[in-house]
Amino acid sequence: MRRMVLNLIFALAGLVVGALLNVLADDLPARVGPSAPHCPQCKHRYDVSRWLAIGRALRGGRCPQCGTPVGRRYILAEVVTALIFAFLPSLIANPIDLIFAAAYVAILILIIIIDLEHRLILHKVTFPSTLLALAGSLVISNNSLLQALLGAIFGFVIFYGLYWLGKQLFGPGALGFGDVTLSMTLGAMVGFPYVLFALIIGIMLGGLISFGLIASGRLTMRSYVAYGPFLAMAGIITVLWGEQILAWYVVG
Repeated sequence: MRRMVLNLIFALAGLVVGALLNVLADDLPARVGPSAPHCPQCKHRYDVSRWLAIGRALRGGRCPQCGTPVGRRYILAEVVTALIFAFLPSLIANPIDLIFAAAYVAILILIIIIDLEHRLILHKVTFPSTLLALAGSLVISNNSLLQALLGAIFGFVIFYGLYWLGKQLFGPGALGFGDVTLSMTLGAMVGFPYVLFALIIGIMLGGLISFGLIASGRLTMRSYVAYGPFLAMAGIITVLWGEQILAWYVVG
């Protein structure tokens, strides 16, 4: 019963965090300071009862000032964040680990949203997040400062090498430098050797999904594919199941 109550509390927290991520996903790429939830079109600030996109959808689904409808991303971000948060207490028992895992998941969801919409991985997100992860490594049970530092360095070096190689072979833009800093952040979050699994999973996800889109005709061989969302999804997977993946690899 206590676990169910905790799951519910985290689900509700996920809704609120999802609303915050929506604000940050709008404001950070626009280079403006985050503010209260507002209409992306006319900047009208919603009253408290409309802070959640789900709440706005239930109250007509439009901005009360300009009539702009609630975008699907806003609702999806809240629902996905709430669902992941709801399962966190069932996956992670240690309270400190649980809090940091929730923070890491929220950061990675934010990176996914911004990269999908703007093709940007912002240094103002990755660098503070790396510092947060390094600080977190001092108190969480499944990482250490040495592991976090090694993970951050490993992630940066590996993807900087891919970034340089892609630039030499295909020209600028083959791989963004934001992917390099994101790999550094993932390394700090999950530590070494877990970062290795995160990077492999991210590359595999990117390759498989890109291949599927090309095979279906939705993309061509010359289409731009953002790897940031795949790396961030792999990061979420590793944050939640990194120990199980390592155990499976060692046993296998």
